[in-house]
Amino acid sequence: MQVGSGEYRYEVIDQWARLPEGWTWRWVPGIAVDSSRRVYVYSRSDHPLVVFDSDGSFVTAWDSDVLIPENAHGIYIDAQDDIYLTEWLGHCVYKFNRHGELLWTLGTPGVPRPPGQPFNRPTDLAIAPDGCLFVSDGYVNHKVHKYTPDGVLLKSWGQPGTGPGQFDLVHAVWIDSEYLVYICDRENNRVQIFDGEGNYLREWTGFLRPDKIWFDSDETIFMAEISQRISILNRAGEILSQWQKPGTGPGEFAGCPHGIWGDRNGDFYVTSVQSDGEIKKFVRL
Repeated sequence: MQVGSGEYRYEVIDQWARLPEGWTWRWVPGIAVDSSRRVYVYSRSDHPLVVFDSDGSFVTAWDSDVLIPENAHGIYIDAQDDIYLTEWLGHCVYKFNRHGELLWTLGTPGVPRPPGQPFNRPTDLAIAPDGCLFVSDGYVNHKVHKYTPDGVLLKSWGQPGTGPGQFDLVHAVWIDSEYLVYICDRENNRVQIFDGEGNYLREWTGFLRPDKIWFDSDETIFMAEISQRISILNRAGEILSQWQKPGTGPGEFAGCPHGIWGDRNGDFYVTSVQSDGEIKKFVRL
């Protein structure tokens, strides 16, 4: 099955990741790829963090007693191949090295904070060019939090609503090379863009509940939308390629796209919720 258009056409591999015998998937909210093209799958399964090679062969699973399957939500890998896992029901972010060793915890695991304070059902993390951490605190707080690289809170912004700088489910965050902050404002069907201090700049509207964004090395934007749609954009917000594929056939989404990340070869991966074990690889043609 092929999808896309123009320079962004792909062959879809539906059954890409191969688990060890006897293991099963449940919902898979997150996926990310390291510098060696190892693929980290973050799921609400008995083994929450599983690593595969780019061909889908099993490499390892983390035997971590801090990861609770139902808490899995966001994943981010930095330039040093450290891995950040955001637990929405755990109200925290964990930082691990590539060997699965816990380096630090941001937030208090299992403890939701009072209104406006981090965290209460956070969704995602991204790192700015200067190393500052940005966390989307989305299901309850409607906030974005900015931290120093050492985890000291610098500022927070956002409130419920539909206006500029207001949110209805802050679901994902990314920071580009110019220190612009992109926020998936999911239930408002838009992406809002801020400067690094949280000042509203502009927004892109007309999306179908945007869930997650990832930027490649050229800063082309790949977006997963809950309504079974994938959009590829440039930084001006112009659509380069887009397809919507609900269904259970080859290349279609039975669930709702929730995680997206790519590799240096131009391929990318999408995972879904609302359907067990839906992990697709899109191989660029």
